[in-house]
Amino acid sequence: MAHHKQIPKTFCTTREAAAMLGVSLRTAQLWTESGLLEAWKTDGGHRRISRQSIDRLLANPALGQVSVQATSGRRASDIAATAEPAPFSILVVEDDAFLGRLYELRLGEWPMRPAVSIVGDGYEALIRIGHTKPDLLITDLQMPGMDGFRMLQTIRSVPELRGMNIVVVSGLDAAEITQRGGVPEGIPIFPKPVPFDALQGIAEQVAAVRQAPVPKAAL
Repeated sequence: MAHHKQIPKTFCTTREAAAMLGVSLRTAQLWTESGLLEAWKTDGGHRRISRQSIDRLLANPALGQVSVQATSGRRASDIAATAEPAPFSILVVEDDAFLGRLYELRLGEWPMRPAVSIVGDGYEALIRIGHTKPDLLITDLQMPGMDGFRMLQTIRSVPELRGMNIVVVSGLDAAEITQRGGVPEGIPIFPKPVPFDALQGIAEQVAAVRQAPVPKAAL
């Protein structure tokens, strides 16, 4: 009897992609919406993701930490129950290295002692957000690769991320921002130079809400 060589699948579902990458379904959806994962829809409306794009992300060192956590055999809820409370986290998206360093120094002096991460473009920001949703996102708009406009539209297109606290700090004026499509409603925009005092006020408000006790359900 002739043996037929099995041809490996060149695509998979979103859920299969999430399992292979060791991330949540929400993260896989986010990366698909942003274009980090190449996908298309079948005639029946089901999304299929290219295995090649999955392999490309697996080769990205930034995914290593998530892959280790995914294969450790521990449930996320178990980890959360035993770990110390996570510090207040801020993700800054800024391609200017000098400004990035300035953000890191100034934000590190804030009373809540935030954990600050700096990335240089929208693609890298989406990867970070897919790993761990920051408490506050501060972003520029003009960047190489994926700019802030497209990144913000991608974030707002994912239901689980629509409530993310976001602030824009940009060298563009209001007319230029409008001409380039604007930013999603409800996101405050500040002009450069970076208004650190105003940003600290926003961060303190977000931190206060984060630390507020969750009201008990009525009996």
